[in-house]
Amino acid sequence: MIPEGQPRRRVLGGLLAAGAVTLGAAPAPASASARSGGGTRPTVVLVHGVFADSSGWNDVIARLLNAGFPVIAPANPLRDLAGDSAYVSSVVDTIDGPVILVGHSYGGEVITNAGRGHSHVKALVYVGAFAPDEGESALQLAGMFPGSKLPDALVTRPFPLPDGTTGTDGYIDPAKFHEVFAQDLPTSVTRLMAATQRPGSVGGLASGSGVPAWKSLPSWYVIPTADNVIPAAVQRYMAKRAGSTTVEVKGSSHVVMMSHPDIVVRQILAAYRATR
Repeated sequence: MIPEGQPRRRVLGGLLAAGAVTLGAAPAPASASARSGGGTRPTVVLVHGVFADSSGWNDVIARLLNAGFPVIAPANPLRDLAGDSAYVSSVVDTIDGPVILVGHSYGGEVITNAGRGHSHVKALVYVGAFAPDEGESALQLAGMFPGSKLPDALVTRPFPLPDGTTGTDGYIDPAKFHEVFAQDLPTSVTRLMAATQRPGSVGGLASGSGVPAWKSLPSWYVIPTADNVIPAAVQRYMAKRAGSTTVEVKGSSHVVMMSHPDIVVRQILAAYRATR
């Protein structure tokens, strides 16, 4: 039990130092104090999007940890853009040292907003993601060019809001999940992904974005050319506008961080090298 009035971080640190709390071995420390010859390594914050959860980053996380980078992959609430961005921003507030923000899909819209106002955020990395300008929404951008198979695959369900009104959640029809979301993964994997998908609030996806962090921060982009959720043409448009350093992954589905984790990690490392 933590005594009243004592900061939680200080008490937990003392317990660990005294051996009162035992943690299992980990590939890398969960703080920004990991060091190499180039100095403090940034904490990489990985933000997932709609129809997914943080486990989609597992292969990327393993590679980053093995390379000595601290990693946090928070659970994106997926309720509304302002609230989701504020939550991720609050996570960034707790990190000492430099940060690289990485977003997939709707998570890109979240880091575009959460990255503002943090002097220790050094770079943004968009992975098959939205990089909106002020006032733009995910739904608006997704339909800017033809090619998205998402609209015809959406299943909606109502849910109660705290004020007593009703919101709408969007899911991908499990029968169409493989084709729309992850056609380059085995169906044995995508069946599980479809069953455990986290829905996104349609209201959140329709919300206009704020002043984009990419206007003041350098950015990198991974564009999967066979993305059936956010057409590659849309991503090229956003990447060019943001001045992003871009790599295209030929034939990759929307979940490029799962099918081509090495390429995603290379872009994160490129962001690190350019901003350290």
